[in-house]
Amino acid sequence: MKVELIIEGGGMRGAYTSGVLDFFLDNNIIFKDIIGVSSGLAVALSYVSKQRGRNLEVFTRFANDKRYFGVESFIKTGSIFGLDFIFKTIPEQIIPFDYDTYHKLEVNLYAVVTDIQTGKAHYELIDNLDIKLPYAIASASLPLVSKTVYVDGLELLDGGIADPIPIKHSKLTGFDRHVLILTRNEGYRKNKKIGYNFLTAKYFRYKNLNHTLKTRHFIYNESVELAERLESLGEAIIIRPSKPLLIDRFERNPDRLKALYDLGYEDAKNKLDELITLCKECENFEYKENTES
Repeated sequence: MKVELIIEGGGMRGAYTSGVLDFFLDNNIIFKDIIGVSSGLAVALSYVSKQRGRNLEVFTRFANDKRYFGVESFIKTGSIFGLDFIFKTIPEQIIPFDYDTYHKLEVNLYAVVTDIQTGKAHYELIDNLDIKLPYAIASASLPLVSKTVYVDGLELLDGGIADPIPIKHSKLTGFDRHVLILTRNEGYRKNKKIGYNFLTAKYFRYKNLNHTLKTRHFIYNESVELAERLESLGEAIIIRPSKPLLIDRFERNPDRLKALYDLGYEDAKNKLDELITLCKECENFEYKENTES
C-alpha cells in the first residue's frame, strides 16, 4: 500500500500546517509522497528539507514586513505576497534553506497549479528547485492579486483555483491511503466568492478559467466531502483546526500566527495513534518512535 500526504493552502493559515509538519519532524514521521497547494506547497518544502521551526520563523518574523505581504508589494511586484522575496530572498539570504538535504532525500513533492488556458489543474514534481521553482511560485500566485507565471509554455496561477484539496487526484494516481492537512475547521464549506465578477473581468479572455472560477466552491466542497467519506471508511485521516479559526489568509499578528502553529502541533499530536495505524503498512511511510523522555 501507498499513502500520500495532501496539504491544503490558505495563505497565512499555513502557520497551522507548519505546526503539524513540525510535529511530524519531532516524531520522525516521514511521508515519501506529498502534494501541496499554494502555501501548503511552500511550507512542505521545509518539511522535506527537515528544517524544524523554519516555517514558523518565516511566518512570525515577516508577517508585518512590506516585502513579504501588502499593498506596497502589490504595487512594486504585481503580487500582494512578495513571491520573489518569499521564495528567493528569504531562503537564499535571510533564513537559509537547506537545498542539499532537499535534493538528497527521496521524496516526491508535487505542486498543484492552475493552467489558465485550460482551467484545469496541472501537477508538477518539484524534484529540482533550481529548475522547478517557478511552479512553486505559481502555486501560490493568487488570482486577481498576483501576476500570471509563465513557464514551459504554460500560463499558471494558484493551484487552489482548480484543485484546492487534491484528494480525487490522489486516488486516481494510485494511492490507497491519504493523510490530509486542511486549514479550515470541520463543518466549513466554501460559498461563491463575492468578488467573482472582478475575477471574471480580469480574466475575460480565458473562458475555461472563468468556468473553473465560477464553480470552484463546488470543487472545494466536493473534495472535503470525499475526504470525509474516505475517513469514515478508514482510508484517510484529516488533520484540521479543532477550533474555529479567528484569522484569515492575510493575518499579520505574529502572536495569533504562533497560536495557530501551536494548535496545529497539538491537533497532530492528538491524531498520532490514528496516523500510525493508518500508515504503518504503507511502503512509502517511515516512522521511528521517539524514545526520548
